[in-house]
Amino acid sequence: MTTNFAAGPHTQALWQRVQPIVARTEALPFLNQMANGSLDPVAFVNYIRQDSLYLIGYARAMALLAAKATTRPESRFWAESSASAISVEEGMHGDLLADTRLAAACQQLEVASKPAQASPTTLGYVSFLLAAAATESYGIGVAGVLPCFWVYAHVGKVLVQQAGTLAADHPYATWMAAYDSDVFDQSTRQAVGILEQALGDATDAERSRMMDVFEQACVYEWHFWATAHALQGWDLS
Repeated sequence: MTTNFAAGPHTQALWQRVQPIVARTEALPFLNQMANGSLDPVAFVNYIRQDSLYLIGYARAMALLAAKATTRPESRFWAESSASAISVEEGMHGDLLADTRLAAACQQLEVASKPAQASPTTLGYVSFLLAAAATESYGIGVAGVLPCFWVYAHVGKVLVQQAGTLAADHPYATWMAAYDSDVFDQSTRQAVGILEQALGDATDAERSRMMDVFEQACVYEWHFWATAHALQGWDLS
């Protein structure tokens, strides 16, 4: 049983719309192997490296939303989320990569690729979010960034349920616990509430566009984990 983060009829309908994508996300080998602790450390370290690059663009997208917001609470929320996207999650990344079990994987990837380069999927996702936040309406920009809150909060709970009681020596317990936490839940609820209001205020045409953008971002979330697992790069050989 997972948490229902919907803030009203619009976001409830939106979450229902993306259930096929969410189901495929839950079935990803990357996430299932993370839950049972069997995920290849190289794949996990690659994911963390890509996530670090993604967070830079994601924080910029939320900073743009802070500038567009028409209320002080919403502007403050996006500004604070932009600041914490890098500081808090990078801190968690550092703690995870300090684990001696991941040291060899870190060294292997650093030797193979210096410095870390955004994969085609990472670059595509970041470009999509920045374009939505910078060139489209506030509501459409919010729809773009929301899956990184909502899908992660959902997945965190699914993985913790799959893993059962997280043992202290579980290699990925820190990551799973971070997204199954009261703090992250609160941020997710705030973000979903903002989108619910924006959907309610939108014209039919804009509401349709917001729903499309949200769905596209959910697909990017699926691709992000899948391609990190596959060690996607730019080499065509």
